[in-house]
Amino acid sequence: MNSDTQIKKRKSLPVGAKCVFKGVIFDVWQWKQKMFDGSLVTFEKLKRADTVNVIALAGQKILLLKQKQPDWRKYKNTLAGGRVDEGESPLQAAKRELLEESGYASNKWILWKKINPYGKIIWTVYSFVARDCVKKQGSKPDAGEKIEARLVNFDEFLKLSEDPDFYEGELKNSLLRARLNKKYRKELYDLLFLN
Repeated sequence: MNSDTQIKKRKSLPVGAKCVFKGVIFDVWQWKQKMFDGSLVTFEKLKRADTVNVIALAGQKILLLKQKQPDWRKYKNTLAGGRVDEGESPLQAAKRELLEESGYASNKWILWKKINPYGKIIWTVYSFVARDCVKKQGSKPDAGEKIEARLVNFDEFLKLSEDPDFYEGELKNSLLRARLNKKYRKELYDLLFLN
């Protein structure tokens, strides 16, 4: 994690906050918060590594992964993505995850969204668009991943908004909006497919 990222993450915690538990994925930070009646109560937030997901485009198709991890009861539809490693930028992480999980690579990247999904968790999800993807190698998933890649069209991609097994829940609202709003649908289509 670079110093800019550390400063931004620290700013989302009040002065005096202390890390009371350091976990594998989550750290727990606590601080005393003065209430409106003058009393003090312990508040807390979770903190975790940022993550990325990639809408990877191969021609007029979007790369979708069918993935299973050891703690999931069944396969889920996902995009390529994962954690941003320490010392890595979100873009570097997106490029690495796309190549590892699918074997695809791209030289045309756009940051589409930065989402902080939960107020009590210090965590940013970066959603990238990778255009003109080409298959460079076989996939090399982590030991805790089973992955099958497939290409879907734009309409199939938008239907993920109603898929209970679509892992990228923070993107469902955008996909549903594109299904219901013609103007936004065109904007999203143009973002993905028009250079």
